[in-house]
Amino acid sequence: MAITKNKKEAQAKVEKNKLYSVKEATALLKEITYTKFDASVDLAVRLGVDPRKANQMVRGVVSLPHGTGKDMKVLALVTPDKEEEAKAAGADYVGLDEYLEKIKGGWTDVDVIVTMPAIMGKLGPLGRVLGPRGLMPNPKTGTVTMDVAKAVAEVKAGKIDFKVDKTGIVHAPIGKASFSADKLEENAMELLTTLNKLKPTASKGVYMKSIFMSSTMSPSIAIEVKFA
Repeated sequence: MAITKNKKEAQAKVEKNKLYSVKEATALLKEITYTKFDASVDLAVRLGVDPRKANQMVRGVVSLPHGTGKDMKVLALVTPDKEEEAKAAGADYVGLDEYLEKIKGGWTDVDVIVTMPAIMGKLGPLGRVLGPRGLMPNPKTGTVTMDVAKAVAEVKAGKIDFKVDKTGIVHAPIGKASFSADKLEENAMELLTTLNKLKPTASKGVYMKSIFMSSTMSPSIAIEVKFA
């Protein structure tokens, strides 16, 4: 497959074997992203943990200072008395039984589901639909709460949840290519700082092994790991 001229130029700008600072990486990324659409910017962080062991599972949430740039579609599964506040907070879909039926039928056209503790029992049977898509609400990520309005508003403002995959890597979006380099840098630092705080006590040796930043279709940029 022939490499396009743009891709060649982009690859030439990324020095092999060089570890960039987050600041350098975000500036470089702006130069090497050539898609016609507003590409997503992601971080991939390889952690020195064994995710198969419960005491080394890394999962958390982070509120990116500048959001992800993506309009997150939120479904609020709530009792009738909570519907108005969920709508006022910006939820795209609000209701209960009708949406449970839709999900049962395979509908999952949302990014995040927020619900209340009393409703979690009804979601259990839908685990096989929601689980693989990462849509199952979880108290740890703040998506099962009595304060539905706050949870919806936070997701809309750029709160994301992440977890280490089975190969020990955390993938997370940190914005769009149209963001300024400064905004991307601040979002990246917020995620890395949060990840660093979540180091499991059972994790021995090097915790953050490597960090790569890339945008859709761009080469990856290796970032120096300053977090011990």
